[in-house]
Amino acid sequence: MSESSNGYHISFFKPTTPQALANRNLTIWLVLIWAVAIFGFHFLMRAIEKPTPEPAYVAFQGAWTNIEAGTAGTTDYQEFGQSMLSVLGKAVSPDHRKGLGEAMSWSVYMLTEDSLKADLIKKIKDFEALKGNVDNIADKDYIAAKQALSGELSPVLNLSFMDIRSQLLPIELTSANIEGLSDLVKTHLPGIMAKYLIHNQSVLTDTIFLGFPFHYFYTAVFLLILFVGLCWLYCVRIDKINAKFNIID
Repeated sequence: MSESSNGYHISFFKPTTPQALANRNLTIWLVLIWAVAIFGFHFLMRAIEKPTPEPAYVAFQGAWTNIEAGTAGTTDYQEFGQSMLSVLGKAVSPDHRKGLGEAMSWSVYMLTEDSLKADLIKKIKDFEALKGNVDNIADKDYIAAKQALSGELSPVLNLSFMDIRSQLLPIELTSANIEGLSDLVKTHLPGIMAKYLIHNQSVLTDTIFLGFPFHYFYTAVFLLILFVGLCWLYCVRIDKINAKFNIID
């Protein structure tokens, strides 16, 4: 009874027939190829990648060094504010956005003439109040106020009208701590900037292949093609294995 029913016992890890053994070995080899293609590429990227700062981070470092030393000039404050906006244009956490907004607003304040600083704070507070009461960003009064503030303050940070950061500027302005950076912002600002402006890069990320960064093409396109190819190879090989052992589906 046990011998006649043994043929119905199927185990991938303990194959009981030559055909099952060949099928298991083929499957293991294909899985290994797939694993090496995925994780091998990942490990290779990690092995050769190097932290590479964006230009905005380099500008921030130079400006921040002079600001901390008390020797900052107009260009330093402008580059400082521009670098804040470069990060604010990314997807950042609410806490980081708040600190970056305060730092950027402070740079605008420092670039404003002393006789105009009180007026600047009033304009920012008025816009904050308007922004807080607007339910629709398509509101005409809101758009007009935003454009007016952008047109007035963009030149302060040396931003051209075509620079997308000039449109972001009025939205991120805040009157909180505008007259002086808080100790909390001073402490965490370098780390925040490094988090969003330093990226691990290598020849695998910088090389463009068929219009895409190579690492993106490899993971998003090539691995899918490889998976389909491995499925096709399995079908071809299993047919030959079945024919070898005279197994007909």
